[in-house]
Amino acid sequence: MNTQPAIEFQRFLYWLGPDLETAGQKYESIRSRLIMMFRARRCAPAEDLADATFERVAHKLASLSNFTGDPARYFCGVAKKIYLEHQHEVIMAARCRMNVQATNADKHDSESVLNQLDLALNRIPHADRELILTYYTGSGKSKINHRRALAEQFGMRPNALRLRVFRIRRAIKNYMLRSNIDGAA
Repeated sequence: MNTQPAIEFQRFLYWLGPDLETAGQKYESIRSRLIMMFRARRCAPAEDLADATFERVAHKLASLSNFTGDPARYFCGVAKKIYLEHQHEVIMAARCRMNVQATNADKHDSESVLNQLDLALNRIPHADRELILTYYTGSGKSKINHRRALAEQFGMRPNALRLRVFRIRRAIKNYMLRSNIDGAA
């Protein structure tokens, strides 16, 4: 049977007070103040956070040999850290829920936008459609070289090609906006 936890608990109680009665009263006093503090900060699991504070202080007791003063002040400092950790967890959980909701909405929106893009691409002239699809292929250095070759193929400078692609994109955007207005009406 391991007596180490029992010895640590006795050391913890001795740190709170010189005898068991005083230590028990101090424990209850500190715990009730911690619960009030967590409730004032609108933490639903106030009792659980107070217990977590006591557990953390009990684990750190060996390194507290040079701590002087009222133990309640040390508990309040640890409780502030526990509160910040709890707030971080709450914020991260909320962000995760929002991301899941946004992903589901984005998936539906993406499909809708892609359908609108297909319709808009079918409305522009065939040559413009082929140009815009060819223009946006490749990546990095190969994309740059590809666009230069495309400009030479059409007998124009790269800036003229960019301008033509810009005008085609604007036409596609206008078709998509009109389909949104028509769909909403």
